[in-house]
Amino acid sequence: MKKGTCFLFLLLLTACVNAACATNPVTGKRQMSLLSEAEELAIGQQQDAEIRREMGVYDDPELQRYVNDIGQQLARVSHRPNLPWTFTVVDSPAINAFALPGGYIYLTRGILAYLDDESELSGVLGHEIGHVTARHAAQAYTRQAQAGIGLAILSIFVPSTAPFADLGATGLSVLFLRHGREAELEADRLGVEYGSGAGYDPSGVPRFLATLARVDALSERGVPNWLSTHPDPGSRVVKAEPVAGKFVSAEAKALNRDQYLARITGLVFGDRLEDGIVRGNEFLHPLLRLGVKFPEGWELTNTPSAVLAQEPGTDHFMVLQEVENPPLLRQGSGGQGSRPIGDAAVAAMRSAGYTVVDGRVDQINGHDAHIGLYRGNAKDVGKVLMRAAHIAIGRQLYVVAGFAPENEFEQVDKDILSAVQTFRQLSAAEASRIQPNRIDFYVVKAGDSWQSIAARQGRNFVNAATLAIMNDREVNVQPQPGDRIKIVVEGH
Repeated sequence: MKKGTCFLFLLLLTACVNAACATNPVTGKRQMSLLSEAEELAIGQQQDAEIRREMGVYDDPELQRYVNDIGQQLARVSHRPNLPWTFTVVDSPAINAFALPGGYIYLTRGILAYLDDESELSGVLGHEIGHVTARHAAQAYTRQAQAGIGLAILSIFVPSTAPFADLGATGLSVLFLRHGREAELEADRLGVEYGSGAGYDPSGVPRFLATLARVDALSERGVPNWLSTHPDPGSRVVKAEPVAGKFVSAEAKALNRDQYLARITGLVFGDRLEDGIVRGNEFLHPLLRLGVKFPEGWELTNTPSAVLAQEPGTDHFMVLQEVENPPLLRQGSGGQGSRPIGDAAVAAMRSAGYTVVDGRVDQINGHDAHIGLYRGNAKDVGKVLMRAAHIAIGRQLYVVAGFAPENEFEQVDKDILSAVQTFRQLSAAEASRIQPNRIDFYVVKAGDSWQSIAARQGRNFVNAATLAIMNDREVNVQPQPGDRIKIVVEGH
């Protein structure tokens, strides 16, 4: 490169860098930023449509208005009150909240069940508002772009009508859900500041962090749990408490517990009907009209692609899922191009890397089935034996399978086979009676404990620890007579 050309390039680069410097609305300091506010808005708008499409908006207009009204109060006292703020409850059981650039804030319905009053709700909303006002997403994007080294950075400054058209492919949507430790601590501080500025008790922030610190990490339907997207809330409680103390005032004391609890009465808890419902050790899907009872005491996880069950403390697993693109199965005399269910089952298992030990064609509750024993390797477990039943319902093929390490399989095979035999098709009447679980309330009586209250809810599979956490308590701190607590009931 010639000397003059080099000088012009450096001049251009300097001008671009200067143009990319912006004042951080929170700190007031100048900082490098490769996203303008207009670009933040464009990204937020695009991703908002995707989130609404993929996750769904929770169908409760009154609750949506309530959350939005509180969010707007907080936004008005924030460092960027003029953004077009929106606050949306999405239809996910995961326990999370997240923000997109431009003022798009989301809470899952799952997190609402674990908050206890408006001050905690304002803390969650204020925390997410803080990520937007401090431009944490823009900072993260800038760091990522700068790591690209060389002229690729300059392409950010080239005007384009759709500079983020391939946002979904770049992984930026994941980037916006995750922030570093310093950003999280800053958002905690801003959550306290904005909540107290709107009149809420600033202790709501450390209280909701303490609740979330008690929650086991979950990941449902592809939506990360708070603990996987917000690092170490437990240690942040210690830092948030003195910050909250600085904002205590006569004007900032609202809790509004009764108002909050009234708004979440009837809130769907756990699975949606569209995804099937877990009740104790049973999985029921009213739309597909099928049900399976897994072994008693096994823990169930309902995911978009399968229902998983595990015997606690072991490598003993079961799975229920629909076989994708099943072959045309032969029923009766069959037709040209069709195949027996046994051949279809064996072919499916071989394609998954399993070899056949034995198998038989059978009937399970009136449906053609092939029950086989297979040998193979399971991820993170090693060599296993698997009992798998492939069951035909019309044109659909389902598999219910259980596996364990080879030397342990015999001790669980009986339980797996018994569970396989419970696969059944629900009648239209039974399917119509299935409703999602919902939040209700109970006034504690003398002699009650988390354990006894949870036991009375048995089929809903809400254990004592979960019940305590939902009510801002440790499981070893029992509720007192007269306390009004959240419980989970079968919907109606």
